[in-house]
Formats: sequence, structure tokens, C-alpha cells
Amino acid sequence: MDKFTNLKSIPVHIPLLNIDTDMIIPKQFLKTIKRTGLGKNLFYEMRYDEKENLIEDFILNKKPFNESKILLAGKNFGCGSSREHAPWALLDFGIKCIVAPSFADIFYNNCFKNGILPIVLNEKKIQELAEYSKRETSIEIKIETQEISYGNKTVKFDLDSFKKKCLIEGIDDIALSLEKITSIQNYEDKIKGNKPWLTNND
Repeated sequence: MDKFTNLKSIPVHIPLLNIDTDMIIPKQFLKTIKRTGLGKNLFYEMRYDEKENLIEDFILNKKPFNESKILLAGKNFGCGSSREHAPWALLDFGIKCIVAPSFADIFYNNCFKNGILPIVLNEKKIQELAEYSKRETSIEIKIETQEISYGNKTVKFDLDSFKKKCLIEGIDDIALSLEKITSIQNYEDKIKGNKPWLTNND
């Protein structure tokens, strides 16, 4: 997983409540187990018409918002199924940070495991950011100090210290397990010595 550093981008605002994982990446694109290639199908039913042509009026199809790395959204973002393809699709499209008043719990945790920073912010502040996005000017996410800077303003956000460490250092679940490989090996060696019948494959 890539390390998360300070992020600077023009934010894109999708002012919808309860954006679920099927809206983020529809079920017909869940056949792959690869984390790449899903970005083109992000928000598929909103971005494409019935003939699979881009809908020009949808904000993610407009410049400069089609290159945004920061998504501003409504309450309960990422609800619905627990599909991990949803953060995969967002990340593959280029979205590295999502700012919303609230998130579905499973989606929220899946974001951290895939290198996306989900920020919980009150609706008033998000509306300010949304208004600022109309200027097509970048805002900056500073993960170390937990701040969002826009214009001459700064707003703080809360972030669990362990999740913050994992993002900054680029540590996912596999990397966390590998950090304890010595302890795991010692435990397995102990089991082999004390209870050999549990590990004997003959």
C-alpha cells in the first residue's frame, strides 16, 4: 500500500445522501479480484448513459473535476454491501480522500486498509468546502496535523492515531501480520514441540 502524504487537489462535490457501494461500483463489475481497472466504472450508472457514452453533465466527467483526488459527499457514504471493490474503484479513479458527515462502518474501515483517508466533518464545513470547490481551486489535506486548508481558512479533523500511522507508513493488514512474523514463527515452533500431533501431516 502506498504511503499517504499531504494531498492537494481541487475537490469534487457529489451532494447525495446514502451513496451505497452499488452506486460506487455496480455488482456486474465485481468479478475481478484485481484492485486495478475498476476506476473507469466508478459511479457507472451516473457517469454513463444506456449506450455507455459519458454523460457530459455529470461532475466527474467534467474538467477539472475528473482529475479530483478529494471527494466531498453526503451522510452515510459507503452504505450497503461490504464489497471492498468500492474503495478499490475510488482509488483506481484517483480519489485518495473522502470528506463526509458520516460513513458506513465497514466502508470506513476498508478505506484505511486500501490507502484512502475518510474524513468525518460536519455538514456546515463540508458546504463551505463545496462552495470553495466552485472556484476550481485546490484545497490541501495535511494528515500529520489533521487539517484541511482552503483559501485563508483551516479546519481540523479527528483521526484515530493507529489508523493515521498505518496510512502514513503505508501499512495494510498483510504488512501488520508480517511485522509479527517472528512471534508467529516462535508460536508455531512451540506448538510443534508441545503438540506435534496438531501439525503432523503424515
